[in-house]
Amino acid sequence: MKTAQKTATKKSSSNGLKQKQSMPQHSQESTGLRDLFEDSLKDIYWAEKALSKALPKMIKKATSPQLVAALTDHLAVTEEQVTRLEEVFGIIGIKAQAKKCEAMDGLIREGNEIMETTAEGVVRDAGIIAAGQKVEHYEIATYGTLCAFAKILGEDEAAELLLQTLNEEKEADDKLSEVAEGSINLKAADEDADEEDAG
Repeated sequence: MKTAQKTATKKSSSNGLKQKQSMPQHSQESTGLRDLFEDSLKDIYWAEKALSKALPKMIKKATSPQLVAALTDHLAVTEEQVTRLEEVFGIIGIKAQAKKCEAMDGLIREGNEIMETTAEGVVRDAGIIAAGQKVEHYEIATYGTLCAFAKILGEDEAAELLLQTLNEEKEADDKLSEVAEGSINLKAADEDADEEDAG
């Protein structure tokens, strides 16, 4: 009888131990995802602020009126996105803080290099579009992930704001494609052909 009671007590305490061990693990996973979400927000906040400083240079270096218009529009949108991110920080209850985004830093430096190593005109415009679309694709991936994280964490209001920005980034990417395919890429290719003929 005593042996049976001891066995039952042992099983009970063993089950209790297992439950206690699994609970903190689940809690750590949730905290880890929230930390990742907040860290990613700080990352894209830095990225958007850096982009708002980089876009005026791209506008100045572009020659196509359509490209200048597309970049100018996106500069205004980017400034609104910075403000929107500050709203997201407020909604989730943390201070708006920027953390250097190495990916965006690299993309901006690559864009600067393209502008410095190409002659003014359609080829440079094509390069600016290529650099701009790399930025847009990075932002689309980032905001898509942030939306998913926000929903999982129950931050529905933040998710709605992030989705709004995601849609704006997709629109900007489509606009750059439209400008490139409308005339710039063809003109750039024609310029290459003319140079080959001259050579």
